[in-house]
Amino acid sequence: MATIKGRADVARFFQQLPAELGRKVLLGAARAAANIVAAEARQRSISSEVTDAIKVAARREEGRVVAKVQVKGPGAYIAPWLEYGTDPHFITVDESQRRGMSVGKINRSHAEGSLVINGQFVGNTVHHPGARPNPFLRPALDAKEAEAIAAAQTYINARITREGITGPDEPEDTE
Repeated sequence: MATIKGRADVARFFQQLPAELGRKVLLGAARAAANIVAAEARQRSISSEVTDAIKVAARREEGRVVAKVQVKGPGAYIAPWLEYGTDPHFITVDESQRRGMSVGKINRSHAEGSLVINGQFVGNTVHHPGARPNPFLRPALDAKEAEAIAAAQTYINARITREGITGPDEPEDTE
């Protein structure tokens, strides 16, 4: 009768495989894909402040790996205006900035909080015509989806070999 040796070792290997894949491979693959999209988003952005604020974050969640291309930090507040544009709207001197002064006095004194357009001081209210959208995030994903998937696959292929899973453990969360 034939005997089987190592059955427990094989079972233990397969039990640990999902955790090891997540730790050493999937998080890095997700980050590799997101980096491709982020690079394209930086190329498409028309604002240097927004370009500098484009970041990649990757983390494990319950049963899955999530990678995000996000706009975070200084300049991030501009991103929705670029991506979606703005409707026409009125701009006024905020009451908290007036320090008891009239708009005319603010404009004459060139105090902070007055309305300035192209170096010219204007009245207490200006009608902004709105801004056309200049999308950069969604088009980056649309344009680089296949390349991002290929980058993830390349990352995975480089780390899963006949000898096993190679490479260092990935950090738990990266932002």
